[in-house]
Amino acid sequence: MKAALLQHLVDQASAPYRPAGPWAWHFARGKLKGDPLFAALLEPGLLPETGRYLDLGCGQGLLASWLLAAAGTPPQGPAADLAHPLPRMLAYHGVDMQAHSVAHASQALAGSPLPLQLEVDDMCTAPLPPADVVTLFDVLHYVPPAAQEMLLRRIRASLPHDGRLLLRVGDAAAGLPHHLSRLVDSLVVLGHGGGWPRLHCRSAASWCALLRELGFATGIRPMPGAGFANTLILARPTRTPLS
Repeated sequence: MKAALLQHLVDQASAPYRPAGPWAWHFARGKLKGDPLFAALLEPGLLPETGRYLDLGCGQGLLASWLLAAAGTPPQGPAADLAHPLPRMLAYHGVDMQAHSVAHASQALAGSPLPLQLEVDDMCTAPLPPADVVTLFDVLHYVPPAAQEMLLRRIRASLPHDGRLLLRVGDAAAGLPHHLSRLVDSLVVLGHGGGWPRLHCRSAASWCALLRELGFATGIRPMPGAGFANTLILARPTRTPLS
């Protein structure tokens, strides 16, 4: 994807966070520009052309702001040579346990023209509203294996037959890069006032095997420059979920 388009989207998606304060704005801008996840989401075939989104572990709601910026980008200018349409979000529901992050998201996204809801809750027990796309980015390893499986079962039961689940997880089989990733994640939790977390990681192959057991077809999507053994998995329902 063209650098000019990505820079335009970073500018547009980070701007709403200015009223939330310098930290919220700098975090949004740095994350949107430096994390290859956001560019990867706009590649063809990953997200539907239109859809309702449920973002579990939403943080500051950067996914919503990114997709709003994409939908608001005219077909001329930076997007003139794009061979596929950018995804358009119809509604957004974000859930996160960090009240300050949800507060920043609420302030930044207050002017959204779309149905948008943000709540402070535990993603493992929160109700799952209807959605075409469910996202879990860098959050599943914070909950124990039994809770991981239960949440994925609930998501599978809630998704329509043409729905999608997108996960970004660390590949526990990746050696040193994965260990560095765990260290960074733990320091982030400490920086937000939590204790040293116990992380529950799996290899990418184990994540895919679990998802297939629960009734998903899986595919690992390339994400150049992700580092830290981060892996993006696209899961789509294939059959009736197991009881």
